[in-house]
Amino acid sequence: MSDSEPLTGEPLALDLVNTRPAGNDGRTDLLDTPQRLAAWLALEDDRLRVEAGDSVPAESDLAPVHAVRAHTEAVLHALLRGAAPPEAGLRALTDAQCAAPAVRELAWDGSAVTATVRRPGPLGVRLAARLAEAAADLLADPAITRLKRCEADDCVMLFLPAHPRRRWCSADRCGNRVRVARYYQRHKQVTDRKR
Repeated sequence: MSDSEPLTGEPLALDLVNTRPAGNDGRTDLLDTPQRLAAWLALEDDRLRVEAGDSVPAESDLAPVHAVRAHTEAVLHALLRGAAPPEAGLRALTDAQCAAPAVRELAWDGSAVTATVRRPGPLGVRLAARLAEAAADLLADPAITRLKRCEADDCVMLFLPAHPRRRWCSADRCGNRVRVARYYQRHKQVTDRKR
């Protein structure tokens, strides 16, 4: 797994925030184009169902998603510091949900009544509403008290550990890098002493 690939598998709101990993030139945006947003949506399809008939996201769909990501990140970082979350961030996440509320559309399929969740509005607004709901679910969950930042020096990823000893966002991504760096330092010190 490379740093240019989105880290997935955390709660949806964390997966969204983690689409801005640290890179050699600062933070990298993995949702900076409609195509990359579409690729991320495909990775998250099991949890973030895009309605049938939606095409590839447009440039105009990026801003609402980026706004929800920024507000979610601000709230999460405040919680990590033990501070009160910014009121503007909480309000923005609430407003994003209100912009495209989920409506259960009822229909008869010939033998039973079905209920399909639909949202009004452009794709970006609908995605932002769904992502803001995921953020609200995460923020209101008691598990949020376990939120951690990856311990690798050059990583900014956030995660909810299933095990209290988990230290890295990904054993493959950061855990391996940290272990290799420690091994190198130990062996470098031994080599330096022999000189």
